Amino acid sequence: MLQEVDESSEIRGNVTMLNTLKHYKVGDGSCIKVITRNVHAPLRSQSSVKDDENFAVKYFHLVDPEIDTDLSAHPEKKALKFKEMYLTKLLSTKVAVHSFVENLFRSIWGLPNSRAPMAIKYFFDFLDVQAERKKISDPDVLHIWKTNSVPLRFWVNILKNPDFVFSDLEKTPHLDGCLSVIAQAFMDSFSLAEQHLDKHSPTNKLLYGKDIPQYKQEVKSYYKLVKDQSSISSQEFKIFLQEESKKHQNEFNESVALRELCKFMLRYFTKVRILRSHRTSTLSCICGSFTEVSQDFLAHQSHRNSIKETYFATRMKCNKHFHILF
Repeated sequence: MLQEVDESSEIRGNVTMLNTLKHYKVGDGSCIKVITRNVHAPLRSQSSVKDDENFAVKYFHLVDPEIDTDLSAHPEKKALKFKEMYLTKLLSTKVAVHSFVENLFRSIWGLPNSRAPMAIKYFFDFLDVQAERKKISDPDVLHIWKTNSVPLRFWVNILKNPDFVFSDLEKTPHLDGCLSVIAQAFMDSFSLAEQHLDKHSPTNKLLYGKDIPQYKQEVKSYYKLVKDQSSISSQEFKIFLQEESKKHQNEFNESVALRELCKFMLRYFTKVRILRSHRTSTLSCICGSFTEVSQDFLAHQSHRNSIKETYFATRMKCNKHFHILF
């Protein structure tokens, strides 16, 4: 009986190749007799491998897109891998998702109510001030600073790994490749380098080649609009942080936060203590609080009910010296 997968199936890496007539050595001109089975096998939880929700991850048919095959060992596979075969589907897929991608990009560098989020405005102003102090007049330097701080460090990571935000999302290898193309287009939108594309350029670059210049203009306009907004004082930003903290105060486990904080303290306690004798009194003050909190945690480690008390002690000590860091 011919089956899609059996004990003789070829396995490459972590994926299994579905059985074909060639696998069963059924040559041209052979006759196959198909009969109806009178006795059916007991029902199983999965009657066909195609019903598996991870089908694209575990199995492949003729071409394995994820594993590079040694052409010298398998020369017959060279004829199967034509990039042109996928070009039409690639373009149609890009057109299908284009509006969603544009909406995503413009929601990132857009300004709701013509104002940037307070945290973005405050941080970008901080970078502007640092550039003035360092007497840096090249606008490209500020562009790179701002790009590396938020879009490339934060947003690209989210674009490539949406499962960080949506825990129920399974990122298959096919989806990962698509997300990488979108993330690359996003990065190119913030790049100052001019693209010179030709027929030999990577396909993922060619897909958004005509869109990138427009995106770059929107990014520059975004940075300019943020800079032209009225500045935010430290007191206003402090009030903003306090309000945000109150909004989410019930979303975190204080005991777990304390335990993770103390793990960090115990890990670096020795290094910080060594610095105590080489730095200013400010660092010594911080080290003193560091020592007190560490001792408090160790003293209450065996009493679960005291964890919250230690947490509040930690928070009070950190708040007391938090302004020193800034």
